[in-house]
Amino acid sequence: MDHTFDVVVAGCGVAGLSAAVTAAERGLKVAVLERASREDRGGQSRYTEAYFRMKALDQVTDDFETHLADNLGLYPEPDLMAEMATGRENWSHATRTLAIPDTEVIGNFAEQVPPTIKWLQGVGVKFDFLPTQFLTATQPRLLPVGGGAALVDALAAQAEKLGVTFFYYTTARRLLLNDDGIVTGLFAQQQGTQAVRFFGKVVLACGGFEGNPALQSKYIGPRSVYLRPICKGAYFNRGEGIEMALDIGAAPSGDFGSYHAEPIDPRSGVSEPSVFIFPYGILVNKAGKRFVNEAPGTVDAWYERITRRIYEQEEGLSYVILDQRMKDIPNYRLAIRSDRPAIEADTIEALAAKLDIHPQTLKETVAQYNAACPTTGNYDPLKTDGMATQGLMPAKSNWALPLDRGPFMAYPIISANVFTFGGLKVDPQGQVLDTDGYAIPNLYAAGEVIGMYYTNYTGATSVLKGLVFGRLAANNIADQH
Repeated sequence: MDHTFDVVVAGCGVAGLSAAVTAAERGLKVAVLERASREDRGGQSRYTEAYFRMKALDQVTDDFETHLADNLGLYPEPDLMAEMATGRENWSHATRTLAIPDTEVIGNFAEQVPPTIKWLQGVGVKFDFLPTQFLTATQPRLLPVGGGAALVDALAAQAEKLGVTFFYYTTARRLLLNDDGIVTGLFAQQQGTQAVRFFGKVVLACGGFEGNPALQSKYIGPRSVYLRPICKGAYFNRGEGIEMALDIGAAPSGDFGSYHAEPIDPRSGVSEPSVFIFPYGILVNKAGKRFVNEAPGTVDAWYERITRRIYEQEEGLSYVILDQRMKDIPNYRLAIRSDRPAIEADTIEALAAKLDIHPQTLKETVAQYNAACPTTGNYDPLKTDGMATQGLMPAKSNWALPLDRGPFMAYPIISANVFTFGGLKVDPQGQVLDTDGYAIPNLYAAGEVIGMYYTNYTGATSVLKGLVFGRLAANNIADQH
């Protein structure tokens, strides 16, 4: 069965819907392919709270571009980076093919955020600076009222109103090429068996590979067996869009061996059962030993790096040990999204037994920590207070109060894979580039499919990346139509 459209979008999250609505507004005939049902459409977008790294409705944060640029790999080649800053027309072949997003891509991303927010308001989305799960934070975060589900519902309704055709239970499998190797559309399967060909310019907006254990093992490594997707929508993200583009010579970009890490309670089945309370206790591994500075700074800026250390522990598991002081922290429940209760016991030894940790080892770990806690200082749980341990390795830099008020509590914590970092390289308009740095005709990408992050996520930018590059891709297609 064949279908012909002006634009064929693979994926029905905010990236795909942004592309679809924008293209339809420009008068193009649009198809959206969604592997899930109409009820489940939206993928991860439906489950996220959709934090936006913005200080006002029309302004991104001051560090938006610099944080992205500062995380473009650990050891970039200085000569090539200097050449990149001179402008695209001056780039050598080596600079053109660097597997990182160039400065113009980052700059256009930041520039297009405010008009994208205004556009979303035009389709009925409301925004506010609502409370987040971070008790301490360095950057403001704007949120759509109703989270990602509100974005999906508003954009999907607008797409339907504009005549976009949705194909549910339809999975994109590979790109279609003509005899000259030019992309002409997508080959897909409906209900797992029926073959369908969709002809038109293609926007890949079908997510990363956090829902594909084979690709996780291939790129992140065999320890990825200890990871879990952050929400049920993530299981739909199996990396086909990235792989099918790489198969035809698309350039990779982003850190394929890494992912956005978030600390979650593995006992919980709710969406994003995060546990951000650990700066106020200590983290121990299955051997009952501390292994990381639990509070080097505000939790929003440091939780990912700490969660990566959790992932490195035996079976990728740790426990945060807390006492009753936790309940004195204003709004402490915001930092615990798990629906499972804390594991409690009257003594540290009894708690250790419940955690299957050697009681004497955990008792000694807590005693050593307590002895290193300061006896003076101005404790403030809502900002970094410098209440640091003395003579303890690893140190704890803030909120170091003794654990001595029972009953004692613990939450198990593992690393969730929120989304993968590796993806495709694009130009400032979202067009996919090949391994020689040239645009691949008729092929675009938006959202997680674009590789932009390395080692450390620039928080509250991923949903924006989907929305912005979906619009950029669609407008570029319309301009060329």
